[in-house]
Amino acid sequence: MYSHLLKTIQQLPLQSISEARKMILQPLIDFVQLKVDDRQAVILHFICTHNSRRSLLSQVWAQVAASYYAVPDVQCYSGGTEATALFPKVAATLTDQGFSILKIADHNNPVYAIKYSANALPVMGFSKKYDSAFNPVSAFAAIMTCSQADGDCPFIPGAERRIPITFEDPKVADDTPEQSLVYAARSVEIARDMFYVFSKICR
Repeated sequence: MYSHLLKTIQQLPLQSISEARKMILQPLIDFVQLKVDDRQAVILHFICTHNSRRSLLSQVWAQVAASYYAVPDVQCYSGGTEATALFPKVAATLTDQGFSILKIADHNNPVYAIKYSANALPVMGFSKKYDSAFNPVSAFAAIMTCSQADGDCPFIPGAERRIPITFEDPKVADDTPEQSLVYAARSVEIARDMFYVFSKICR
């Protein structure tokens, strides 16, 4: 992994996770562990309303955490109840935290290659609906990263498990002097949770 990214990872406050939060994260740990025990692919699909901030951050950090802890065959996706675009501040925040990000298609919904290691496949970052052909169709866990998407999607076709792990939307800080700090803090919070999950997996 890139050295700057490793520094960010090493500073994640895993010890700050409350017992209540650990209980929220436990179903995801159980899903991943079951798949690892059965030598099956671990397919995680993070879902939010616009697939522009929280779900994409969760997708990226879960993929990185799986690689960091050498959990095999983990495939992370994201989607929304509607497609918009990856919010530019998300890409800027991940760049500041050590990722290498390449914009490979530039239009109303840009496509980004989000790299965490020189030799690893990048995470493809762009906004799409949760049922896009790009996303998995079966044998996955649907992780609902916002309460609105959780309420709007009572049924996710193909999902083996539905797991609510919600985060506050960093959008609340848009167009304020605190925007950079809020996005950085939300990214770290999501990273912390994903690294806690994968740190608990026995291979």
